[in-house]
Amino acid sequence: MAPAPEALLESRPMSPPLELQGKHIVLGLSGGIACYKAAELTRELVKAGASVQVVMTESAAQFITPVTMQALSNRPVFSDPWDARAPNNMAHINLSREADAVLVAPASADFIARLASGRADDLLGLLCLARPIERCPLLLAPAMNREMWAHPATQRNVAQVVADGGVLFGPAAGDQACGEVGDGRMLEAAELRDELIAFFQPKLLAGRRVLVTAGPTFEAIDPVRGISNHSSGKMGFAIARAAAEAGAEVTLVAGPVQLPTPRQVRRIDVVSAQQMFDAVMPLAPLHGIFVATAAVADWRPAQAGTRKIKKDGQAAAPAIALTENPDILAAVAALPAAQRPWCVGFAAETHDLLTHARAKRVRKGVPLIVGNLGPATFGRDDNSLVLVDADGERELPAADKLTLARALVAEFARRLPSSAT
Repeated sequence: MAPAPEALLESRPMSPPLELQGKHIVLGLSGGIACYKAAELTRELVKAGASVQVVMTESAAQFITPVTMQALSNRPVFSDPWDARAPNNMAHINLSREADAVLVAPASADFIARLASGRADDLLGLLCLARPIERCPLLLAPAMNREMWAHPATQRNVAQVVADGGVLFGPAAGDQACGEVGDGRMLEAAELRDELIAFFQPKLLAGRRVLVTAGPTFEAIDPVRGISNHSSGKMGFAIARAAAEAGAEVTLVAGPVQLPTPRQVRRIDVVSAQQMFDAVMPLAPLHGIFVATAAVADWRPAQAGTRKIKKDGQAAAPAIALTENPDILAAVAALPAAQRPWCVGFAAETHDLLTHARAKRVRKGVPLIVGNLGPATFGRDDNSLVLVDADGERELPAADKLTLARALVAEFARRLPSSAT
């Protein structure tokens, strides 16, 4: 049964879910200055609901103490393969059997080399070798000098570890502790947390290509003023992230917003509706799914001033002639069948939500419209949505926007025609 529109106004700010709730992570630290990031990473994983068991190499303990990692994980730290605290003196077996994943962060060049050759001369290497491969993935966050990362030996070792089933998180490019700049820098704690969360998401859109528009557009009146819509872009950015988590190749065309680009997402920044149209139309035939979340201005000034329009004490406001902007969603939905992606539109309304959403779906010629009462949720981190299709309506109850985005991605995967790419 569809919700009463006024019910969509009743959502309240809510805490995001514990996205790693119930996951047990073995966090391995090999030697490197990036060990300092492991402290914050542990905090981030615990805050996301995971239980974290730290295993350190002897070299790692030169950079950060086991006491610090024990305090942050609330668990004793293991480093000795002969540690008698293990009931059967087999920490490498016990720890790996409990884990949902082993994440080595930092993974040094030396540690990756030892993994590639199957060496097991310390507890962390032994644990990685002894883990049940089919249910305990090995995740690596490389951290080393740019020359070490680029060295052919390291690249051979990385390729071997990946061929053996390991998964790389990073590395990033940037400033390094040695004073040099380049590839090899370990991802930041929040980035690694998000990579881990994404790793556990169902890959419902694997092999698909998704094009998303997000944010407002800004239509210039003169060089300092313009016409725009209320939109933070948060819902569109959440959908782009959720689609990437689900295994899709995602392109995000974003209006003027101050939001970080989701990892693994290609971003194109635009300002006006015409710029968004010009960016979307060549890309649409290359994608199997088009999600139009952007709040595109319906009109723009017919002629933008080249100089600031001055008030100069005039009593009457200047008359501004308007012209209609291109309808991006309708234009994509009208492409020839061989070029047309499966389209989803959004309807942000102030009243009569279901009536307007139903009419918009028919007018645009799309299979699905996602509706909400815009003023109730502009800029917020939570929302309530209603799905409108040819068969009727269904509510997605109030939740944070990333949770809603993942629910929408699941809906897209379920509804997609087999021909969509």
